[in-house]
Amino acid sequence: MAADPLLRRLLCLLFLLWGVAARPANISIGALFTFDSVIGRSAKVAIELAVADVNRDAGVLNGTYLSVVEQDTKCSGFIGIIQGLQVMEKKVVAVVGPQSSGIGHVVSHVADELRIPLLSFAATDPTLASSQYPYFLRATHSDLFQMAAVADIISHFSWREATLIYVDNDYGRAALDALGDQLQSKRSKVSYRAPLPPTADRAAITDLLLRVSMMESRVIVVHANPDSGLDIFAAAQLLGMMSSGYVWIATEWLAALLDSSPPRKTTALPLLQGVVTLRQYTPDSDAKKSLMSRFAALALQARNTTSSSSSGMNAYGLFAYDAVWMAARAIDQLLEDGSNVSFSDDARLRADNETGSALRLGALKVFDQGEQLLSKMTLLNFTGVTGHVRFGDDRNLADPAYEVLNVGGTGVRRVGYWSNRTRLSVTAPENERSESGKKKQEEEELYSVIWPGETATTPRGWVFPNNGKALRIGVPYRTTYKQFVSKDTGPEGASGYCIDVFKAAVALVPYPVPVSYEVVGDGVKNPSYGELVQRVADGELDAAVGDISIVTNRTRVVDFTQPYVESGLVIVTAVRETASSAWAFLKPFTGEMWAVTGGFFLFVGAVVWVLEHRSNTDFRGSPRKQLVTVFWFSFSTMFFAHRENTVSTLGRLVLIIWLFVVLIINSSYTASLTSILTVQQLSTGIQGLDGLIASSDPIGFQVGSFAKSYLMQELGVPESRLRELAISDYASSLQNGAVAAIVDELPYVELFLSTNCQFRTVGQEFTKSGWGFAFQRDSPLAVDLSTAILTLSENGDLQRIHDKWLSPGQCASQGTDVGADRLNLSSFWGLFLICGVACFIALLIFFFRTLRQYLRYHGQGDIDDDHKAFPVEGSGRMSSRRPARLASIRDLMTFVDMKEAEVKRRKKMMNEDSNGVPPSSSFSSV
Repeated sequence: MAADPLLRRLLCLLFLLWGVAARPANISIGALFTFDSVIGRSAKVAIELAVADVNRDAGVLNGTYLSVVEQDTKCSGFIGIIQGLQVMEKKVVAVVGPQSSGIGHVVSHVADELRIPLLSFAATDPTLASSQYPYFLRATHSDLFQMAAVADIISHFSWREATLIYVDNDYGRAALDALGDQLQSKRSKVSYRAPLPPTADRAAITDLLLRVSMMESRVIVVHANPDSGLDIFAAAQLLGMMSSGYVWIATEWLAALLDSSPPRKTTALPLLQGVVTLRQYTPDSDAKKSLMSRFAALALQARNTTSSSSSGMNAYGLFAYDAVWMAARAIDQLLEDGSNVSFSDDARLRADNETGSALRLGALKVFDQGEQLLSKMTLLNFTGVTGHVRFGDDRNLADPAYEVLNVGGTGVRRVGYWSNRTRLSVTAPENERSESGKKKQEEEELYSVIWPGETATTPRGWVFPNNGKALRIGVPYRTTYKQFVSKDTGPEGASGYCIDVFKAAVALVPYPVPVSYEVVGDGVKNPSYGELVQRVADGELDAAVGDISIVTNRTRVVDFTQPYVESGLVIVTAVRETASSAWAFLKPFTGEMWAVTGGFFLFVGAVVWVLEHRSNTDFRGSPRKQLVTVFWFSFSTMFFAHRENTVSTLGRLVLIIWLFVVLIINSSYTASLTSILTVQQLSTGIQGLDGLIASSDPIGFQVGSFAKSYLMQELGVPESRLRELAISDYASSLQNGAVAAIVDELPYVELFLSTNCQFRTVGQEFTKSGWGFAFQRDSPLAVDLSTAILTLSENGDLQRIHDKWLSPGQCASQGTDVGADRLNLSSFWGLFLICGVACFIALLIFFFRTLRQYLRYHGQGDIDDDHKAFPVEGSGRMSSRRPARLASIRDLMTFVDMKEAEVKRRKKMMNEDSNGVPPSSSFSSV
């Protein structure tokens, strides 16, 4: 039994030794790239350094030697395919590469069949991330994110259009689609696409740039290869396209070129002054610094021994270094799980060998553990020389970030960063993440940029196309009120208020704007303004200038400038003079208002009488006298002529409130009566929009106006009620009853009423809009002209142009008020309510005080034998035939009618009797 533990230990030791021995002694990975290229020279050294570092690290692969099989694709798609097949027949378990996106598309199909994962460090085509290529992993950042960064830069400087120069292959076309989508989300666009053949010579490049220079956009994005992209800037320099006004944005190929070739910087930098470029962001670390140092030492050694221009390290070299480590770590995890590395024949490829094919496809083996290795790669999570390395769900590296660089002087300076989380920022992405839980201070999105021409002023980003064509400006051919805009016999072909405003605005724009006016209309009737705007939207015209209203359906298809005239729909109707009647003084108030006002006069008079009767001799006397006093006092307050004084506090309070009400009523009556006796009256019952809609009378509108569609679609007026009229027919149609009212825009109506005094507007404007100049969508000229129109408004030029063309007529000084309405109770019920509540509260306080006095003195005996005011309970003076309740009410009324002073005097006498003091001889009855 004692031998059992020893036996178990021996078995475990043998098992461990067997497991270690099961690890293969050597595992190969492949590498596909172009050796003699900007990216390839950097990647070759980086890959070899990474393989050496892996083999030196005892913590990875645990004794298994990693070797790399490198194949040169020679910048050729055909050779790249062949080299890809050759590297895979050597039983590699993974391939670092390919460098080219085009080769990546083809080789990925082979890798899928042979289950060999591809770790590309330079193929940035976004379409390679699709599920069509399951074994393709991008060990660098996709152009999808790079184009998002470019779009953010364009949006940051408020440019709306850009020209893209791109290599006409998979790499370039995919970037074109990505940039177009990103710009579209920001209401911008790629206005001109300039494909460049991959093998284009200097002549082809120059011809392409000449076409670009004739376009409107001056924002040029260059997405080229680092080996040939510099020729584009050399040709642009010769053509004068690196001067002020241009914007050049190069993708990361330019940063890779500058980082890779330090000796060439002295010749390249003069061509690149003012260019903005991107570089994949890799945070600084000790590992990165060590690698860069070793790389520089090798480059120096190579130059000394071979006298060649050895490449420097660029971002692609860093990603290639990490790609090797990705493969090594995934292989190590695969072996740690106890998996073997084995290959098997593909039945379809073996059948090809049996047919005697010279291609020897049977040498290609399927990697049996390829799916497992791919799974290990997608779950990697470690820190490399490029930063935190992990894959997202789309098999792209997570957390993409770029540096935004600006070439200027003798070097390159960083002006900001872009990351998928924070977008543009002047803070490094890792710092942004570390401060995510803190309140961040406001920061600039980018530091200042030095643009071509050595200027810090942000270029406008566009000019008029240099193709000899002037802007085609559509002008409506008005047949009425031609002072607004119409055809002219002069050299320009059009004139009017709108044309002068447009010319004044164009004169303020800091660049020449060649224009050509095209008159739209037949000269018989006004053209349709909706059709004119649609022609601009369809591209038949570049813009439309005239009395064009800015309405919702038009803003959906074109861009308008700032309004230069405030406008809105109003209602015009005929008015007539009315003779005053003998009873005109009754018209200001409705019958209900008269009744309530008269009733309140009597009510307030009665309330004041009640409050003043006990303490004020002016409100005492015989019943006839008191009745006359109430009526006189009530109506004399209308003219503030009451002669009775009020002495009680409650009476004065009620009178003050009532006099305020009387003041308001008198003022309103006077104003209304004046209006009734002086203003004109409507010849129809239409007094505003509600009356217009409720009636069944015909309605006129101007030819070509949007008023028709507005009345039908927004207000629900049937088309049968609408009559299309020329402005010259307005007066006759209103006078003969052809239409009850006309709906038109305010500027036309003002001009019409200035010479037609017998018509007036009724109601208020029921739309708020204006006139503006229409341009095609996203036209930058609309923005610049809007600024110019605001300047014209501020300096008074806009009003001077208005006065020149639209001077007021003989009726301009007349008022526009018509048909004053009668005042009704609804306008004053608040005042009456306040007065009524005050009277009620005053009466309530008065009766409460009186009742309290009555109850207090009721049980203290008679106050006056003559009046029998306070009989003692049980006294024989009270008639047994009269009910006690009736006697109490009569006594209360007698007490209420008694003077306040008499009550106080008798109270004093009773107090003296109770104290034994003889009564005063001055006692007298009421």
